[in-house]
Amino acid sequence: MKICVIGAGVIGCATAYQLVRSGHEVMLVDAASGPATGTSFANGAQLSYSHVAPLANPATLRAIPRMLWEAHSPLGLRIRPSMAQWVWIVAFLRSCGAQQAGRGTLALLATASLSRDTLERWIRDDGMDIGIQRNGKLVLCRDERSLTSQRRQVSLQSNSGSEQVLLDRDACIEREPALSQYTGFIGGVWTPGECAADPRTFCATLIAAARQRGACTSWSTTVDDLVIEGGRVAAARTSDGDISADAYVLANGIAAPRLARQLGESLPIEPIKGYSLTLRMKPGITAPTTNVTDLGRRTVLAPLDGRLRVAAMAELGQDDLRIPPHRLVQMTQTVQAIYPGLCDFHAPAAWAGLRPATPTSLPVVRQSRVANVFLNVGHGALGFTLACGCAVQVAQAIHEAR
Repeated sequence: MKICVIGAGVIGCATAYQLVRSGHEVMLVDAASGPATGTSFANGAQLSYSHVAPLANPATLRAIPRMLWEAHSPLGLRIRPSMAQWVWIVAFLRSCGAQQAGRGTLALLATASLSRDTLERWIRDDGMDIGIQRNGKLVLCRDERSLTSQRRQVSLQSNSGSEQVLLDRDACIEREPALSQYTGFIGGVWTPGECAADPRTFCATLIAAARQRGACTSWSTTVDDLVIEGGRVAAARTSDGDISADAYVLANGIAAPRLARQLGESLPIEPIKGYSLTLRMKPGITAPTTNVTDLGRRTVLAPLDGRLRVAAMAELGQDDLRIPPHRLVQMTQTVQAIYPGLCDFHAPAAWAGLRPATPTSLPVVRQSRVANVFLNVGHGALGFTLACGCAVQVAQAIHEAR
């Protein structure tokens, strides 16, 4: 089949690559000048295959009032005059129950496991090199309540084969000596199978490999409309002319709901804004070798070949890419607290991205109401982790619909 994939972030690039591996003729289209220029540009870089709890969970629900009142809370909410936002918020609150969060965790773990296996197969079979670092992950807990919550999460995830262990503070520092001066945690969870990689490198590598198999790309091409004839999309009307294909995949993040409305779909997706810094680590100082997530500060830190990627914040209702100075200060202070003296802050690479999130944190991967259009959207903060698995799922949906 000739398939047009719309969107060239981690989701679209993985989808295009899986489809071309399956023997399809693929055209990848994006409004930007190249792949991974938006939300995938500088995200948290962690591949968290065994630690994928939905944002909607009891712990988040308990923390919402406190975090919304704090002046520098990592959680933000801006109410817009939008019924869709209110519907999303209500659905999110309903999803915070323990049972639904547990079901969501198991569903995410299944997709994450598929994603890990798929990426390993690509690396093994195709000689793909994305600079993956198999360095494990520590999730730090600031108090007993947080540690108890993580103990329940570890128990739940162990039923799906996740290999994790609870550690006290000393054991965490033994695992990651660079944490020795940080006093903001009492223990944590060690997951040895977690990895890290640069998402831009991931996308560029997939694009190059897809092209070698015959895929085409169209950059700086905006998809304005979908031309529907006889109950099917006959063409994608773009800034560079119409693109005709046998099937289409929407993988364009927060832009997907606009096109999906033309298909009679109302996608439950809202942007959740996040930020990152990429910092050079100074030589001669004990540098971290593992990925770290600080639950209290809602910050992830991943070492990437002499650099430190720091990603934080979750702001619902923000739809711009402006980076407020106080957010930069917050992330800088967090790095200084966790790894004092480690990084050079003179020329930080700052980024903001809009994560396309569903209320449950479960992505929408399925055939749409229009037979030859398929959806691969709504991955929130887990896009990098879930990309390869969701690519397989959407390819399977296309195969089953033929």
